[in-house]
Amino acid sequence: MKRTLLNIISLSAILTTIGFLMDGDVKEPSMAMRFTEFFAMMGMIFLFASTIYFSASTLTKKLQRIH
Repeated sequence: MKRTLLNIISLSAILTTIGFLMDGDVKEPSMAMRFTEFFAMMGMIFLFASTIYFSASTLTKKLQRIH
């Protein structure tokens, strides 16, 4: 499970970095706001990806028990 969480957070960090670099909006002058936006987006992607992964994993295990 640790490995899975590490993979999901790594994927979240990569996607967030790519999205942050591709963003064409004017950057905030405050570094604190930039870090806040970065980590907030990374947290949202992490929660979304982990929810989908663990829900699908649980559903798959339950379906395998039925057969």
